[in-house]
Amino acid sequence: MSTDTPASAGWRPYPRYPDPAIESLDPRFDQYKIFSAAVERLYTGCRWAEGPVWFGDGRYLLWSDIPNNKMMKWEEETGAVSVYRHSTDFPNGNTRDRQGRLITCEHAGRRVTRTEYDGSVTVLMDNWQGKRLNSPNDVVVKSDGSIWFTDPPFGLLGNYEGIRAESEVGQAVYRIDGASGEASLVADDVLGPNGLCFSPDERILYVVESRGQPTRKILAFDVVGDGRSIANKRVHIDAGPGGTPDGMRCDVDGNLWCGWGMGTPELDGVLVFAPDGAKIGRIALPERCANVCFGGVRRNRLFMAASQSVYAVYVNTQGVAGG
Repeated sequence: MSTDTPASAGWRPYPRYPDPAIESLDPRFDQYKIFSAAVERLYTGCRWAEGPVWFGDGRYLLWSDIPNNKMMKWEEETGAVSVYRHSTDFPNGNTRDRQGRLITCEHAGRRVTRTEYDGSVTVLMDNWQGKRLNSPNDVVVKSDGSIWFTDPPFGLLGNYEGIRAESEVGQAVYRIDGASGEASLVADDVLGPNGLCFSPDERILYVVESRGQPTRKILAFDVVGDGRSIANKRVHIDAGPGGTPDGMRCDVDGNLWCGWGMGTPELDGVLVFAPDGAKIGRIALPERCANVCFGGVRRNRLFMAASQSVYAVYVNTQGVAGG
């Protein structure tokens, strides 16, 4: 990207303020819109962008390009984009632990890993009761240091985003204890568990049920048992016909910012839901959005990994720490 090329060039004309791509569907969303903030495209050239994660100490964003089998890096201060890591394990979801280390879900490795400060990689979990995991998809870290991730079979279905293989275990949501490293299965009744995140007070775990019938759903669970297990499964949001929630993150007010799309072009982008499940806002993108994260100096910039590109927009809220 040349220094004299604006970030929004190449995909749309300069928008007038306020950006029409940022739409209120409910008056409650108005407070989160910034009049002079527009959606910017930071990079394009991926095959399937996923798993954005912000590193505030280095002021850069990392994300996965699953079919290209690598992780990419965008530097906030310069706008430079480079390959962060050439992989052989088709990385998907990413986050950071409470010590700032990178946590990654790997399709081909069928494992969850931690990148140490010296760059070495530690395997946190690659099996359940002696049988290999499917293809870990998305991951979050709770304030107690525990790591929660989903394990659907999507990376086993072909050789484009993983390696074709047979499942050895059922689809599930797992927890890895931050102190002992002990693994536990917290849910095995979610059809195609995908994106997940905690409410700001960590009393609720949200999980996308991407193979829900007849429509996709965002499920809610109460976090119980000293924060180690979940209960009271319920439908928080029914995505409706064509609705395709994927990765998501929560802001400090408890709103869910959800990657969306694939049904029709009119659905592509990000949908925002209030804590009561009501749809309140939309960010329209020209591509399906797979996942999001909050970043920037004040955690008030939403980064969106969307198909072949990565987009960003400043919003008048902040992401929950640890997402």
